[in-house]
Amino acid sequence: MSRVGKRPIPIPAGVTVQISPEAVEAKGPKGTMRQPLPPGIVVEMQDGVLHARPEREERALAKFHGLGRSLVANAVTGVSAGFKKELDIVGIGYRAEVTGQRLTLALGYSHPVIFEVPAGIAGRGGE
Repeated sequence: MSRVGKRPIPIPAGVTVQISPEAVEAKGPKGTMRQPLPPGIVVEMQDGVLHARPEREERALAKFHGLGRSLVANAVTGVSAGFKKELDIVGIGYRAEVTGQRLTLALGYSHPVIFEVPAGIAGRGGE
């Protein structure tokens, strides 16, 4: 049995979860997410906490146990608190600039590297 898969998934306040045999749907303040489950993985709710387990004790299903639990946990986190990633740019002349929905990076190349920031994602420049 997977060590990751055995860990329970707490449901934060303001998040509702609907479980079907093939997917888990989480609704929260940041939106709705439907996460399909890997084959042979069952998710159950007990006392306001989600638990993932394989349908049968087979080696073929055990490899999906931790994956299924992590996918559902990430969906619950995404609709409740969201995700944040910080990028530290270290070096002389290296810099980043956010203009509207465009991220411009000066990383030592002969040209700037430009990324379009997808809708629903916020970017901001620091120091």
